[in-house]
Amino acid sequence: MKIKTITSESGNDFRAILICEHCNGEQNLGSGYHDNFYHTKVIPSITCKICGKRRDGTIPETANPQGFVSVPR
Repeated sequence: MKIKTITSESGNDFRAILICEHCNGEQNLGSGYHDNFYHTKVIPSITCKICGKRRDGTIPETANPQGFVSVPR
């Protein structure tokens, strides 16, 4: 997933609409944080609710309802 539009910001916190690179499906991101780790590790690992893929094209074995899986540091 990648950010399509940031819908609101407050300090370093933000909300956004994400778009899938594979199926162009969109989903809301209820809360995010503007830092390097979040933008380079967390957002790319969010799975699309439509096709189930992450940015790198892999389909994780498990994901929670928000599309998140554990992110290695």
